[in-house]
Amino acid sequence: MAAEPRGRKLSIHVVTWNVASAAPPLDLDDLLQLNNQNLNLDVYVIGLQEMNCGIMSLLSDTAFEDPWSSFFMDVLSPLSFVKVSSVRMQGLLLLVFAKYQHLPFIQILSTKSTPTGLFGYWGNKGGVNICLKLYGYYVSIINCHLPPHMANNVQRLEHFDRILEMQNIEGHSIPNILDHDLILWFGDMNFRIEDLGLHCVREAIKNRCYCDLWQKDQLSIAKRRDPLLREFQEGPLLFPPTYKFDKNSDNYDTSEKKRKPAWTDRILWRLKRQPPTGSHTRRLPASDFYLSLKSYISHMMYTVSDHKPVTGTFDMELKPLVCVPLITLVPEGLWTTEDMLISYFLTPDFISSSWDWIGLYKVGFRHINDYVCYVWVKDNEVSFSDELNQVYINISDIPETKDQFLLCYYSNNLRSVVGISNPFEIQPHAFLEKDPLGEAQPQI
Repeated sequence: MAAEPRGRKLSIHVVTWNVASAAPPLDLDDLLQLNNQNLNLDVYVIGLQEMNCGIMSLLSDTAFEDPWSSFFMDVLSPLSFVKVSSVRMQGLLLLVFAKYQHLPFIQILSTKSTPTGLFGYWGNKGGVNICLKLYGYYVSIINCHLPPHMANNVQRLEHFDRILEMQNIEGHSIPNILDHDLILWFGDMNFRIEDLGLHCVREAIKNRCYCDLWQKDQLSIAKRRDPLLREFQEGPLLFPPTYKFDKNSDNYDTSEKKRKPAWTDRILWRLKRQPPTGSHTRRLPASDFYLSLKSYISHMMYTVSDHKPVTGTFDMELKPLVCVPLITLVPEGLWTTEDMLISYFLTPDFISSSWDWIGLYKVGFRHINDYVCYVWVKDNEVSFSDELNQVYINISDIPETKDQFLLCYYSNNLRSVVGISNPFEIQPHAFLEKDPLGEAQPQI
């Protein structure tokens, strides 16, 4: 009888920030909670709005990584985080990073863009979505930018519904995201504070009487009226409204418009079939899937934008539905003067493709295409059976360095990494020493 899978806890950090076309600041340690010694994160989910989307910027970002993605990879890859997936629509960007040991248990199902600007033809407003399976559970992630201005609340709610309706994924066993185990929805939602005047709002902020403003928050009001919206949970707003600030300052809008402060930047989540309750710890009925909100804060020290970023940190506790990777990779200690041999084992239900490949990576790689070299598993096949297969990498493709390396098996059918080796070192070519008979022998 197979042993019951052990429970697993994952720590997930969600970031939303309208960056107002700004370049990344020099230090994002606080935003990413890198200085928090008590936090051991497994996944980063990062959503940006209003990235620079001028013609020249978009052309440059098409040819190269955009500055924000590059910055996050520069900071996170040395900490063993890999960019798992990304999707961009004009100024909207959604990124997912995970520690590399989780890669075989993350399957990207789809990425999608839903424009809602200019009657659905322009992507200055709308949502971007990444749908994935995490240890067998369906997770949908949406980053959105809804219409601005106080009077457009009805339009905001219509766009919310439209984005939700467009997120179904065809060709999967659970196409409707409302049936998924978790929806994370965040972004610049642009909801405002009704009725109260500018002076009243600013005085409440000054005195930290945020509860006086909650009752007039348009999103909170809408959730009281809309049963579906009410299923989306949110942490308490215990931080000042995050919009609108003078750039490069901590002062609310001092321009002629003097826009009223508001909590425009929000992080919501919804668990499948979860009735609303008052707690911020949610449990799925008849399932082994829990989500706890540990922190919901703004980061007021960042001044490059007229918005302040907002982050939410979650603990996800689950009993994995997938416990064993589809592929087990083993870098063999059997070397020749030309080739490195790799063995890999397949689970019985894995369907391989002639387009599958194995990549060699340095530990600290940034994304799946950041390989040192790769081989097509069918082209470089040495031997195969129902379970064990062997392929080789030409040793001339392998750098002579003391770095640690990893092997990853990429499945073309699943569009995901399905196997990863333990880290190992590659000895320089001098590791082939002569034996007394004059033949080269490998040192393992």
